[in-house]
Amino acid sequence: MKFAVLVFPGSNCDIDCYKAVEDTIGQKVDYVWHTATDLSGYDAILVPGGFSYGDYLRCGAIARFAPVMNAVREAAEAGKYVLGICNGFQILTEAGLLPGALRRNRNLKFICRQAPLEVVNNRTPFTNQYASGEVIRIPIAHGEGNYYCDEETLERLKANNQIVFRYANGDNPNGSVYDIAGICNEQGNVVGMMPHPERAVDQLLGSEDGKRMFTSILSAWRERHGAAVNG
Repeated sequence: MKFAVLVFPGSNCDIDCYKAVEDTIGQKVDYVWHTATDLSGYDAILVPGGFSYGDYLRCGAIARFAPVMNAVREAAEAGKYVLGICNGFQILTEAGLLPGALRRNRNLKFICRQAPLEVVNNRTPFTNQYASGEVIRIPIAHGEGNYYCDEETLERLKANNQIVFRYANGDNPNGSVYDIAGICNEQGNVVGMMPHPERAVDQLLGSEDGKRMFTSILSAWRERHGAAVNG
């Protein structure tokens, strides 16, 4: 399996994503610059966190026009796996690959800490190794993670089982509607989330609960391609 980690001017979690793939599941991974126009050689695309283009205008508002985003859209339409983390989530919403928008945190402050997440949908390629309803600990680090959508969109997300993660135990750090921490598209192959699973792949980091996101992707890819799962 081959992963692409996109790199925009201002990305700062690209190395974390690269190392999570390399060290956690040992698969091929490349950095792909924002000027690239072809992602056909990759099975999964990671859109990392950071401050793409300095977060000018709005978070992700400029990055969504980068040449590579046309290739991301084509990959998503082809059923490939696309994961947007933090700023990557913001970029995916700005690009229309996921519904809703990310606004300033309710307290208007940057928040950086561990957060408890409930796994709402464990039937995506990104969550198949979690239990439904399981509470995991994944760090957050954002100033604009307040997920918003209108009531009609929220009802559609609920009906289609597109809510993947919610902040658990009444611990909503940013004011997100319905405590939403991550969602997917209707097909389930595109996921955006504010918490950082790539920062939770080893107990030395305070949690290894993010590790199973990467093993889930590999498991889904192997199942799709009829490959034997080793270990």
